[in-house]
Amino acid sequence: MTLGKSLEDYLETILILKIKKGMVRSIDVADYMGFSKPRVSHAVKQLKTQGFLLMDNNGQLLLTDSGQAMAEKIYERHCFFTKYFTEMGVDPKLAESDACKLEHVISDESFQKLKESTRIGSEKEEV
Repeated sequence: MTLGKSLEDYLETILILKIKKGMVRSIDVADYMGFSKPRVSHAVKQLKTQGFLLMDNNGQLLLTDSGQAMAEKIYERHCFFTKYFTEMGVDPKLAESDACKLEHVISDESFQKLKESTRIGSEKEEV
């Protein structure tokens, strides 16, 4: 299932915040991404409807198994491309920006082959 760049970014952000803080609320996502609370609320609703996200009684956002898998997939690509480009000498800010674009469009097959052909593993960068 293709979610599109925007919803994939939300899943990735929720994963990153979960790693950093242990728990995630919509306000944390809004603050991290620089978006309004209504915009995040709309995205959360979409992710819940599609089965990628749950919200507990305290407003904590919880990734479902499929949401966790999708978030990890996007985050792995992000870390891979960022490291790949910086190791080639690309400015870190540009590497980060380009990684954000590529993580959404590369096919699973091409990404796997690229990973296999480089020394760069799937290590996650510090968040």
